[in-house]
Amino acid sequence: MPSMPRPASHPHEPAGSTRRAEPAAHAPLATLAELEAAIVACRACPRLVEWRERAAREKVARFRDWTYWGRPVPGFGDPGARLVVLGLAPAAHGGNRTGRVFTGDRSGDVLFAAMHRAGLSSQPTSIAADDGLRLHGAWVAAAVRCAPPANRPLPAERDRCLPFLVRELQLLPDAHVLVALGAFGWDAALRALGALGHATRPRPRFGHGAEARVGPWTVVGCYHPSQQNTFTGRLTPGMLDDVLVRACELAGLRVASTAAARVAAGRRVPGPASGEAAERRAPGPASGEAAERRAPGPASGDEAERHAPGPATGR
Repeated sequence: MPSMPRPASHPHEPAGSTRRAEPAAHAPLATLAELEAAIVACRACPRLVEWRERAAREKVARFRDWTYWGRPVPGFGDPGARLVVLGLAPAAHGGNRTGRVFTGDRSGDVLFAAMHRAGLSSQPTSIAADDGLRLHGAWVAAAVRCAPPANRPLPAERDRCLPFLVRELQLLPDAHVLVALGAFGWDAALRALGALGHATRPRPRFGHGAEARVGPWTVVGCYHPSQQNTFTGRLTPGMLDDVLVRACELAGLRVASTAAARVAAGRRVPGPASGEAAERRAPGPASGEAAERRAPGPASGDEAERHAPGPATGR
């Protein structure tokens, strides 16, 4: 099935709005379209509202001609998805600009190229919400729906957004595999599945290629495709192919020949937790979550790589 189309428009209130902030998801939402509308209208976190709207006003030079989205960014993809890809949050000048998660930033360049190789995306690039990209058997979302300052949402902001993810998973009845990008995505996935009543103790540990069975779901860990990780070689295209091929196998999806050939050409698909992925880890103070948090700069989360100069550094 093709990606779900976005509603034509949503009300947008300026940063100075006096509208009372409401809980993220205070009533049952019966459809993905209703969920999307609720996400886009959310103003529950004043700090995030101020930041996303300031970034949309001030922009950066290279996007000065854009009309920024400047609102929470909903998930998108195939409503019949068997596989969910979960990142951290929109980038200030990526998803917060384009209105689609992982769209218009370097993380998305890496992610959608890999999804295209695996047969999950109709094209290898994602530059605008109307660029024609469609997902096949996959859904992409962020744990936090607004661009956070320094790419670091506060725990309270993360928790306010959690009901959106919980409901999203409920509204994707065919999905049972979740690819968690980075330690933040891994933690958010476990929190959401725990909220759905599935046991998450003892807590599975994040790692690239790690697998955790949680109720009917399998969570697969993947280093985040941030510029920091891809430029240093901590995450290579082959490593990302490995994870997506494995996730497709777990989801019962046919893998495109390009990704399958890359994996077959000398790389073993990583199994639960270790294997080749562990051997390829870059040297550093730690692997897994600690390693993801070690680097200077705007954090490792969703569009951490945010390179752009200007008032807001990235997702």
